[in-house]
Amino acid sequence: MRLIKFTFIALLFTSFCSAQDDVELKTVVDTILNPKRTLQVADPLNAVKTMQKLFPGKFYKLDNDNVFLSWKCQSCKTQLYTDVNGMEEDQPFPYKEGVATRHLETITYKDSKENQFKLVFFNHSVYDPDGAQTGRFVGGLIGVAKFAKNDKIWQMRSFQPAIAAFGAFSRAPTPKLVQIGEDQYAFTIVHSNGGAGGAYSGYFYLVAGFDGKYQPLIEVPNYQITNSDSSTWSGSYTVVNDGKKKFFRDFIITTKGYYSKSKGGEYDYEIDMPTEVSELAKTKKYFDFTIEKRLSFNGKIYTVVGKPIVKYSNIK
Repeated sequence: MRLIKFTFIALLFTSFCSAQDDVELKTVVDTILNPKRTLQVADPLNAVKTMQKLFPGKFYKLDNDNVFLSWKCQSCKTQLYTDVNGMEEDQPFPYKEGVATRHLETITYKDSKENQFKLVFFNHSVYDPDGAQTGRFVGGLIGVAKFAKNDKIWQMRSFQPAIAAFGAFSRAPTPKLVQIGEDQYAFTIVHSNGGAGGAYSGYFYLVAGFDGKYQPLIEVPNYQITNSDSSTWSGSYTVVNDGKKKFFRDFIITTKGYYSKSKGGEYDYEIDMPTEVSELAKTKKYFDFTIEKRLSFNGKIYTVVGKPIVKYSNIK
């Protein structure tokens, strides 16, 4: 009887503790998503504290540097945002289940007049009671706030709570700054995903300010391949600065790698090759290749101009 009573008390205590450990949601008002809102923070800018001002949810700092804000907005109007994985539906944000917002990256840069700016990026994911980020084919929804330095104050110049979702397991890749024109800056994302045990196909994205908001203007498939037991390749880019374009300069995308015919192992199987070399892969066992293509802005998005240059070597 004592054992039964002790077991019952232990289970009751465990249940109580588990309930206490669940991540809680803080209700916020819909004005937090207003892109015209203003904010000033003192120098030096603390990214996490700044994020708390933008998304004043309940603050959590769990194991493994799992720091996030947990919030829910019942009065917010939901909007759909593209998830580039394309496996699930586009993401309705703010999520009805609640939101976990994490600091993703802060990029600092100067323009030609020595004006200082910061881009503070955040990653949104669906609320989870354990504070986890899940879903192999669910991207992390990226948002950004741009700040300009004025003496000892950082003033928010633009605020876009959400742009699009990239990456896997609700975690977006780290954005990288790129200059695409005269005092014109954007950021790049390399999105990579794939099935368990299989190859991960990488896409290159350029996200730039256009038509009053940040949006993807370049999407290059087959930019890289990783976790492959046979063929592999990687990509790089160059912004063309030949003096012909003041803004939205051309991009040169270069892909280098090799094709090796699959031997049919458990995880060694044929993968989809870049379109430019796929025909040769049907008849050869091995070759090295380089693909170079130029992309130009057409007033709405970047598109490939001219014919890609393809070079082969070590054909077997």
